[in-house]
Amino acid sequence: MKRNRILYAVLAAACIGLGLASRAFRADLPAFLGEYGGDTIWAMMVYFLFAVLLARKPVWLVSLCALVFSYGIEFSQIYHAPWIDSVRATTLGGLVLGQGFLVSDLICYAAGILIALLIDTLIEGIRRRNTPPKRQNRYIK
Repeated sequence: MKRNRILYAVLAAACIGLGLASRAFRADLPAFLGEYGGDTIWAMMVYFLFAVLLARKPVWLVSLCALVFSYGIEFSQIYHAPWIDSVRATTLGGLVLGQGFLVSDLICYAAGILIALLIDTLIEGIRRRNTPPKRQNRYIK
C-alpha cells in the first residue's frame, strides 16, 4: 500500500479546520458533539499525519503509532511543572498538549483513530478498484 501523501495532508488539514470549528461553535453543537467532538477529530488528525509520515506502512501500524502518540500526550497531562504548564497556557500548546488528564479523552482518541482507520481503509478500497491490474508478460515464466 502506498498512500497519497497530499491527500492525507489535506485530510489532516480538514481535521484541523473541523477541530477549531468544533471549539469555536461548541455552544451551537449538540451537547455530545460539543463535549467530545474536538478530541475525536484531534485523534483523526494525528492518524492522518502519521499516514503521511508512514505512507507505505499498513493501517495497523499507523493506528498503533497514532494511538500511542495520543495516549502519550494525554498521560503527559498528569505531569505538572511550571515549564510545561506555561507551554499548555499558550493557544497552540493547549491545543496540542491539552490541559488536564481525562479518561473520556482516551475514549475519544480511540474512536477518532478508529474512524480515521475506516476512512483510510475506504480510500484504499476505492484506489484498488480504480487501479487497472498489472499486465503480466505471458512469455516470461
